[in-house]
Amino acid sequence: MGKVIVIVGIIALVLAPLPYFMIWSQSPGGAAEAASRLDFDSILGAAPAEPLPIEEVAMRDGSTLHVRHLDVEDGPLLILLHGSAWHGGEFDTLARSLEGQAEIVVPDLRGHGLNDGPRGDVAHIGQLEEDIADLIDHYAEDGQEVILAGHSSGGGLAVRFAGGEYGGMIDSAILIAPYLGYDAPTTRPNSGGWAHPLVRRIIGISMLNTVGITSENDEVVLEFAMPQEVLDGPQGDLATTAYTYRMMTSFAPRGDATRDIEALPPFVLIAGAEDQAFLSDAFKPFMSEFTANGIYEVVPGAGHLDIVNRPETAERISWFLDGYK
Repeated sequence: MGKVIVIVGIIALVLAPLPYFMIWSQSPGGAAEAASRLDFDSILGAAPAEPLPIEEVAMRDGSTLHVRHLDVEDGPLLILLHGSAWHGGEFDTLARSLEGQAEIVVPDLRGHGLNDGPRGDVAHIGQLEEDIADLIDHYAEDGQEVILAGHSSGGGLAVRFAGGEYGGMIDSAILIAPYLGYDAPTTRPNSGGWAHPLVRRIIGISMLNTVGITSENDEVVLEFAMPQEVLDGPQGDLATTAYTYRMMTSFAPRGDATRDIEALPPFVLIAGAEDQAFLSDAFKPFMSEFTANGIYEVVPGAGHLDIVNRPETAERISWFLDGYK
């Protein structure tokens, strides 16, 4: 009986409305001020690249993902994972600059972008990893090297994939300012004001999961300070403004990230010296304690968002891809 009372109490904690100050953890200015900490102007004002051709690929559960695809006669398979709240179009410029050096696959991850189904949600924790495995099965030829790359949360997902049951499917990784967890020494508070966790709800749902109760995993637990000018812009309908518990958990390394970091294959990590969400000079000291497989690059003057389109990033990735020729 006591256990039932405790569980009911936790569920009440999960479902109770949160005070405003617990949702928006920074002071005056709210979402607009927080969003300004990431330099969206640096990407909103950038010249658009030629969009990549899009195709639909079936996943194991019968749903489809919208995938941007550039083929190549000979070269590794490079899968690029976008960051939180956005879609694969963030890599149009980078992919075009790498065209011909690799077969490039850029999915709109489940719950994002052009895909059907609930926005900001997955059916169960780990489904994003299943989708990546399905993409590798779909595109990779026998003997073709597979490189998994990602920016921000996409980088964190690449780290998670390396430490999961499908990690053996990839040969190397490219991490662009990767998210390694809210409590990692590389992460600024609330990712520099971009991510706003509903802390009490996360704690309650986590407690329920420890006793095998997953019925509340579809509750929203993370909100993003997406600028209004982005939401009102031409791609605003592709933005995702909140995640459920199971999406948030699926889109990041497990626990304190160390086990997943230890499992990483050879990788290069690229971050901007002026990153507003993460501490670029903290990646190497933290990660090198758990793996000797990494090469770390810091790009002067680059921030969290514009690092993707910086020419230094494309140059470093090209160098990395040269190792597969």
